[in-house]
Amino acid sequence: MTLTKGAVRVVDSTMRDGSHPMAHQYTVEQVAQIAKALDEAGVPLIEVSHGDGLGGSSQNYGFSHTDEQDLLSAVKASITNAGITVLLLPGIGIQEDLKEAFDRGARAVRIATHCTEADIAVQHIGLARELGMETLGFLMMAHMIEPDDLVEQAKVQEASGAEAVYVTDSAGALRPDGVRARVSALRQALDPDTKVGIHCHNNLGLGIGNSLAAIEEGAEYVDGCLGGLGAGAGNAMTEVLVAVLELEGYETGVDVYKIMDAAEDVVRPMMQRPQIIDRASLVLGYAGVYSSFLLHTYRAAAKFNIEPRDILMELGRRKVVGGQEDSIIDLAAELAALRG
Repeated sequence: MTLTKGAVRVVDSTMRDGSHPMAHQYTVEQVAQIAKALDEAGVPLIEVSHGDGLGGSSQNYGFSHTDEQDLLSAVKASITNAGITVLLLPGIGIQEDLKEAFDRGARAVRIATHCTEADIAVQHIGLARELGMETLGFLMMAHMIEPDDLVEQAKVQEASGAEAVYVTDSAGALRPDGVRARVSALRQALDPDTKVGIHCHNNLGLGIGNSLAAIEEGAEYVDGCLGGLGAGAGNAMTEVLVAVLELEGYETGVDVYKIMDAAEDVVRPMMQRPQIIDRASLVLGYAGVYSSFLLHTYRAAAKFNIEPRDILMELGRRKVVGGQEDSIIDLAAELAALRG
């Protein structure tokens, strides 16, 4: 064990990002079990929402089995020490959703926008601060712009009241050098009191490596999912992340054995399919496509008998971003027509 290097705040997103591969079918019983296991392991902040954030249950994004506000209540009743965060994408979730989430026990929120659209989060960040919530900015698809441009967007969220700003690798497309450049740029440009976070997907197999690179550059918040259960090939595995950070000498406050058990005994039996880097999920990272597009792509590919990789590669060429899920079925139909 090396000397302690500092504290890192682990945020587990199994019950939000993991909603994507679960087709948003989490039940009250399932989230209660996961929340209890995370709480007992010492995870300080756990995220609960539809995969596309508050208000995401819809025809476009996928209907939830159980209303996310009811899931929040179940999680709140199952924990003793952990805090609850939610995700809100302006334009999908509305202010009333956030107010209800606060009433149901959420005390933190990540306000997520595309990496070039931080200005649409100003009012939502302001509301969160008014409610007294820990307020984190979330700049998605961060690989699509250069570090200096990402800094300007981060400054918008910081000026609006965000207490931390995330470099969010929604496509799992960044490699360590790209992560280092973006995190270090934010760390140097933002106020020392403003934290920097990292959220990694594993489509190129770099979830843990990228997370560690970010922490070495000054990130103090880091995301994971138990068993990697998240969109695309999944996220950095919380249990692996905790083990690696302990070996590297960082303080997380999370019990390594208990977080392993939470992944192995609680979450893995719930998974609809293993979180692996298969052909389609690898293409997400290779082409730089939003990870939550994977399930939509599988469905469109089956409907039109199209190779999923062909759809994903074209989505990458067209630079389609989160919020444009309805274009996937149109693209599949277009490819099928061209094929004749």
